[in-house]
Amino acid sequence: MVYHAKANIFLIIFIFLLVWTMGAISLLLYITSLSTIIIMSTVFIISVVFIWWYANSIKFVFCETYLLVKGGPFKSKIPYQSITSVSPTTDKFTGYLISSSDKGVEIFYKTAAHGSIKILPKEKMKFILELKKRCPNAQILQNQKFE
Repeated sequence: MVYHAKANIFLIIFIFLLVWTMGAISLLLYITSLSTIIIMSTVFIISVVFIWWYANSIKFVFCETYLLVKGGPFKSKIPYQSITSVSPTTDKFTGYLISSSDKGVEIFYKTAAHGSIKILPKEKMKFILELKKRCPNAQILQNQKFE
């Protein structure tokens, strides 16, 4: 089962406008030769495409033995047996998708590299119910709302 991340359209548009503005200003300031324009334009376009790819491809996949959190070239495999608890989070501008929403989900799990991951699925309640089915031993905080 696949769930996609909830995107904050205003924030994404703002970031892209900021990147395009800074790219145009830096390109205009450093025009010295045609090769400089080509190199800077190529690097800029590749950067913008990478950011767009990352921001629009974040998804959460329930596999047979693990939860796969994937965004662009980055991915995290979280085995179901290592998930210890799930709780709502109010941290802004954190997690796999930079979002201004303060109603995300934080998944705590046992591992040496990480301790938790913050995500914002579009269908949060369905995601949590599916996670509860696959991780019956995980403590899912019911007294706090996952709206």
